[in-house]
Amino acid sequence: MAEAPRALNTAFAPPPPLWKHFTPENLKKLEDIKKEQSKSQDGKPKRKDWSPQEMRSLTVPPELRFLVPPEIPSKQYSVFGEVQNLSTALPSLEEQGITQLYPSEPKPSANGEAPAQPAQPLNHAYYLLKISKSLLLNFLEFVGILSVAPDQFEPKVEDIRNLFINAHHLLNIYRPHQARESLIMMMEEQLTRTKEEMQQMDKLKDELTTVLEQLAAEGVDVEKTIKPETEDGEKFIKPSENRSEESQMLWDLIDGKLDG
Repeated sequence: MAEAPRALNTAFAPPPPLWKHFTPENLKKLEDIKKEQSKSQDGKPKRKDWSPQEMRSLTVPPELRFLVPPEIPSKQYSVFGEVQNLSTALPSLEEQGITQLYPSEPKPSANGEAPAQPAQPLNHAYYLLKISKSLLLNFLEFVGILSVAPDQFEPKVEDIRNLFINAHHLLNIYRPHQARESLIMMMEEQLTRTKEEMQQMDKLKDELTTVLEQLAAEGVDVEKTIKPETEDGEKFIKPSENRSEESQMLWDLIDGKLDG
């Protein structure tokens, strides 16, 4: 009996065969179908932006079914022949059929009660160090096997693979903690920048207040110079071409502080 064709997994896989259906003719047919099925009772087509869910409700011929967006996966999807889960929970090595080389976290009892004496948390750094040392030893053994009996390499490669998977699984346990700490660091940096900007604004305010007090001590009517009153009593800031000599001097001082 002929063997079933094996699925090829490659980092640069060709596009799926369905791309051949995305021709200008098929796209035009799909647009015509959308216009036809979106007509109102008076026979006039309604202008409508079709959502993927609405497009899946269209009645299309077989050659156009690949142009309709598929349903969003709810549990898992396939990428380059490998099944990926949408769940954020980290599956255990036992669930994946892989030998676990470090002890598991203590689980609560069946009735949900905690043990009388809580066990100490696992020292993951200790087991990571042990796995790293085991990797070095297994690599030396692998080199020795290749030099003596190259055809017996497969069991040692499987051991090295199992060690790497266990190490990566231990590291992935800390991913939620890493994401949380990264978010905390970003928020602290944002808070620090905001405080620095507020301090610079307070410093500039103090400098401007000092300048205004010095001008007031020299006999300059600061409030009237900055916001002179009009005939009807309203206050406004004069354009630069209409400023008096004292007002222009005051604004030059303020601009110098802002530029500095």
